[in-house]
Amino acid sequence: MPSAETTPARVPEPETVRPTREDEIAAAGSELIGGPVGRRALLGTSWWTPVRVIALVAIGMFALGLVQKAPCYDGAWFFGASSQYTHACYSDIPHLYQGRGFADGLVPYFDRLPTQNPGDIEYLEYPVLTGVFMEVAAWLTPGSGSIQQQEQWYWFVNAGMLMICAAVIAVCVARTHRRRPWDGLLVALAPAFALTATINWDLLAVALTAAAMFMWSRSRPVAFGVLLGLATAAKLYPVFLLAPLLVLCWRAGKWRAFFQAVGGAVVAWLVVNLPVMLFAFPGWSKFYRFSHDRPVDFGSFWLIWAQNSGNPPSIDFVNTAASALVMLSFIGIAALTFFAPRRPRFAQLAFLIVAAFILTNKVYSPQYVLWLVPLAVLARPKWRDFLVWQACEVAYFLGIWMYLAYTTSGDAHKGLPTHGYHWAIALHLLGTLYLCAVVVRDILLPERDVVRLAGDDDPSGGVLDGAPDVFVLGAAAQNRRPTEPPEMLRMEWGVPGEPTH
Repeated sequence: MPSAETTPARVPEPETVRPTREDEIAAAGSELIGGPVGRRALLGTSWWTPVRVIALVAIGMFALGLVQKAPCYDGAWFFGASSQYTHACYSDIPHLYQGRGFADGLVPYFDRLPTQNPGDIEYLEYPVLTGVFMEVAAWLTPGSGSIQQQEQWYWFVNAGMLMICAAVIAVCVARTHRRRPWDGLLVALAPAFALTATINWDLLAVALTAAAMFMWSRSRPVAFGVLLGLATAAKLYPVFLLAPLLVLCWRAGKWRAFFQAVGGAVVAWLVVNLPVMLFAFPGWSKFYRFSHDRPVDFGSFWLIWAQNSGNPPSIDFVNTAASALVMLSFIGIAALTFFAPRRPRFAQLAFLIVAAFILTNKVYSPQYVLWLVPLAVLARPKWRDFLVWQACEVAYFLGIWMYLAYTTSGDAHKGLPTHGYHWAIALHLLGTLYLCAVVVRDILLPERDVVRLAGDDDPSGGVLDGAPDVFVLGAAAQNRRPTEPPEMLRMEWGVPGEPTH
């Protein structure tokens, strides 16, 4: 039997960060359920773990979002063009059941859709994995009854599948930062998340991306790459996460992990796409042709320009300019990464690159906010800033439907006129820019980062967490040093409620 001297001391589990103790908004909101957690509370002794609570809250909020769509389910989707907008309950899902051939049993990408006009969509214009998701939901939809009843069932089947995605997102965010599970409540309670969850099929890609972030935080780069490749096979935006990962791994010298992630992503994407690409190329390429040829549309600053200019920009100009702006954003993020006094956290840069794509894109559908919600929570888990941004997104959600009600109500002109809708777009843009600015400030002043203030380095960084720098520029190069362990961070910056040495 080993002696006490030879027995290694047990390393204590890190203390869970509780928002009600460090966030004034969370503390105030907790009064609805009894107030902040007390100092002598017995934590970790109940079945109600943070992850389980967050999953149930996410499902409950998702259900409230379904209730919000009830006026459309009862008839607004089928009778009267503007009523689905005045009730703010529009969804693509029931309309595309028949409009994209699922009601007729057509196979996505392989079967051409019947069209009356040469400019109509002749193939399904979604990425392959999203098309598979839509097709599976069609298989589960009862084929009896009227077409209206089938469309209602199709929406319900999709809603059930998307609810699973919503729960996965909340759980993955809650588990990505080991010491901060309660940050997942920001996802679960996000109002824009509940309102937009069933407009389209974006939650599939968001769930796969959240799972990929969780895998990276556990230092599993291959699993991260596979999940990110699947997410990119469902929606284009997840591939942008490889750009900030490149510069972070460059600064930390973690090239092996980066190339493992890229390899996993490429293989997973090819496994999904290659069969359709080889045997139904016109159908497979429709998504990319549609994205390129799509004119300036809702929610973008390009639309404000086009609708207030006598000479609106051409599609080719917008495509080129938007691509250039995204590239400039990446160059700026790369410079920020190399010059920052401390290596930025992966979630911070992931949020910034996706936000840059959203801000510069030629279209912003209201459900695109779903792309940012989990990344925003991981990047800046501060209730005040998150709720400010969510308020702007909810205002935009209402603004676009009121604008569409105005354009479809004929001479009655009920709703929000064009100039009012432009203000709603501006509010959405300003809200997203505000959150970007706060994240950039946290990178430049890491002592303002609430995640690092609690004593962590990069809990979503996986192999990057606590790794020393090998390539930095400017003032960061003069102060190069390995990342301090959490206890040194707590001594250097101080934590609320504790003495600063």
